Amino acid sequence: MSPARFLKKFLAVAAVLLAACCLLVFVFDPFFHYHRPWFGLKAVLSDKEYQCVGTLRNFDYDSLIVGSSVTENNNNGWYDSLFGCRAIKAVRSYGATADLCWMLDTAEENHSLRYVFYNIDPPSLWADPHTTFASSGCPMYLYDRNPLNDYKYLLNKDVLLEKIPYMILKSLQGYDENESYNWWQSKTFSEKDMLSRYERPQNIVSMQPENAKQDALDANIKLLTDQVAAHPDTQYYFFFPPYSVLWWDASIRNGERDFTVYNERSCMKALLAYPNVRVFCFQMQDSVTDLNTYMDVLHFSPEINRQMAEDMAAGKMEVTAATVDETADALKACTEKWEKEVIPLYEDRFPDP
Repeated sequence: MSPARFLKKFLAVAAVLLAACCLLVFVFDPFFHYHRPWFGLKAVLSDKEYQCVGTLRNFDYDSLIVGSSVTENNNNGWYDSLFGCRAIKAVRSYGATADLCWMLDTAEENHSLRYVFYNIDPPSLWADPHTTFASSGCPMYLYDRNPLNDYKYLLNKDVLLEKIPYMILKSLQGYDENESYNWWQSKTFSEKDMLSRYERPQNIVSMQPENAKQDALDANIKLLTDQVAAHPDTQYYFFFPPYSVLWWDASIRNGERDFTVYNERSCMKALLAYPNVRVFCFQMQDSVTDLNTYMDVLHFSPEINRQMAEDMAAGKMEVTAATVDETADALKACTEKWEKEVIPLYEDRFPDP
């Protein structure tokens, strides 16, 4: 066989193989970049940075569960049952406001949302008010709408050799799509393990002024209120999750408690100016001091996620425009009480620095 003929045959075979790879990825599409699952396969969701955007663009839903890693252990079916909706998750590890609002914008391009259940993590109110997808290494070929860089997905060996087989296997095993992005199954929630992971600040820093993060706070609040104002037919449930008493201990020792409470007070007041907003505060519930319900200082068990969903449906722990100041004052008082009465019970069990 002549070299020219060999080269021609080689290129033809290579082109067929490449086309077959592209077709295989397109058909199974484990990141749901092009479509929902076909062939009766389940939407196996375990890689939020790779899959969340595709589900927001291509799945059927009318409501979103939005937030950080503490939101991931929700079962979507709880919200479907409690609120009569069809919910999926829009989650980002750090729950930065700009990232989550970008996800809301993406969902709203092709969906009219009935409900948004939005978990506000305290640090998200002083985070950078600009999206962090590119700077944190997310696969931007899945986020942008440029088909010219889709080859990074269509010809990805990890997708072909790992993600597609994993999707098929989990589907055959009866994967529950409502457990999307859940991680609790591989973790331990106990006082012993939780204390072993607590790196207590050794130095006590002077308390920073309430307005120490004012610029970032104002920008993040604007992102949230712009969302609410732009979608008056959507009912927003904003809720503050129950970080543990040890998180608040670190907040006090780092001099961050006062501006944290002030930020939340300001955010609640701004959001409650809109008729399509309800706000809930779970930061003072009993679980905050029960270390057996935590993996670390902020990540709690799925039982707490479920209780929050049920409480919101029942109107418990709700904050109104008339009770914002009372709630914020009570939260600050609780942190002081915990520091005096609860933290001393554990001080001799904290890990050595």
